[in-house]
Amino acid sequence: MGSKFDFNKGLAELELIINKMESGDLSLEDSLKYFEKGVNLHRQCHSALTDAQQRVNILSEKDNYSEENTFEDL
Repeated sequence: MGSKFDFNKGLAELELIINKMESGDLSLEDSLKYFEKGVNLHRQCHSALTDAQQRVNILSEKDNYSEENTFEDL
C-alpha cells in the first residue's frame, strides 16, 4: 500500500460498481465480489474525507479561523 489513494478515481470506481450491481445482471458470486470491493472503496473514500477534514481543522486552528470570523477579521 505504498501508493496514495486517489479519491476521485475511487469515487468513480465506486459509482461503476453501484451501476453494475443495480443492473441485476450479475451472478451471486460476482455480486459478492463487487460488494466487497465497493465496501473497501467506501472505507478508503471515507478515510480520505476524514483526513481532509482533519487537515482543514488543523489549518483553521493555526490561522485562528472560525465560522464567526469574516475575512476582514483575519
